[in-house]
Amino acid sequence: MSGLVPYLFFPGNAREALTFYNDVFGGELALFTYEQFSRADGPGDAIAHGMVSGSVQLFGADAGPDQDAVHIVGATFSLLGAAEPAVLHRWFDRLSESGTNVDPLQKRPWGDFDGQVTDRHGIRWLIGYQE
Repeated sequence: MSGLVPYLFFPGNAREALTFYNDVFGGELALFTYEQFSRADGPGDAIAHGMVSGSVQLFGADAGPDQDAVHIVGATFSLLGAAEPAVLHRWFDRLSESGTNVDPLQKRPWGDFDGQVTDRHGIRWLIGYQE
């Protein structure tokens, strides 16, 4: 059993978003369509459930008619110490592509490294580590 796993509902682009996260974080990607889940409340090729499984775990789907698409305010996904520094820098750079580098990943006065980025899907990430 794993810990907390975010489940994100996307506005019709879950396939692209979850593929992007899988490209960033690695691991395995599994996508299941509305048709495969016998859902008739959206296009058959929409994603009913998707999973990125690896160092970072995420679940997601295309929002159904009764669901709001992801819009996170007042929260950040934290990946502090989640991997080796070189990997964290790579993740930060990849998440910054077509996103917004909010605060560069850098050494702080207290000696730790961290930075924040909002990715192309509007998800804000806090990435950092201690040396």
